[in-house]
Amino acid sequence: MEDCGIIELFFARSESALDETAKKYGGLCRYIARSILDSPEDAEECVNDTLMRAWESIPPNRPDNLAAFIGRLARNSALNRAVFNSAKKRGGDWDMIAEEISELSIPSSQSGEAIDDALALRDAVNSFLASLPGDQRILFVRRYWYMSPLTDIARDYGLPLGTVKSTLSRLRKRLKTHLIKEGITL
Repeated sequence: MEDCGIIELFFARSESALDETAKKYGGLCRYIARSILDSPEDAEECVNDTLMRAWESIPPNRPDNLAAFIGRLARNSALNRAVFNSAKKRGGDWDMIAEEISELSIPSSQSGEAIDDALALRDAVNSFLASLPGDQRILFVRRYWYMSPLTDIARDYGLPLGTVKSTLSRLRKRLKTHLIKEGITL
């Protein structure tokens, strides 16, 4: 089923919207959740949470890109679960990724001014990603959006682990320089 049809099912409050969403995007949600979480059970719970959040937010939201919308819901659900799990026990790749990104010192305030700053940050990161060659953009997104383990990225792209680490380190430095150039306060 096409995305516009699925969205119309949500607006009609038809429960088949959930079935169609699960059928079309369940695999994407599982992939995102499994990249962040160690437990298949937690990942499956995140898929269910994602469907529930989609049900609660469509309407009033009418996403232009349903795949991106569902993917973001799945990622947020998995991150929330990872924070919950790490409160009980530290460790895992999630902490390492958070440490890597913390080099950028990006604030996370929720004020009205912060919302404008967040939009400017989003635009700056998008322009940075658009400026990258495809292979570097894929590595960056796999690591920092999908939170894929470094070993999986290296294996999937046939690269030595050291190459992946050094490429990502250089990309983080380039992103920081780009953000400063765009006037994003770090």
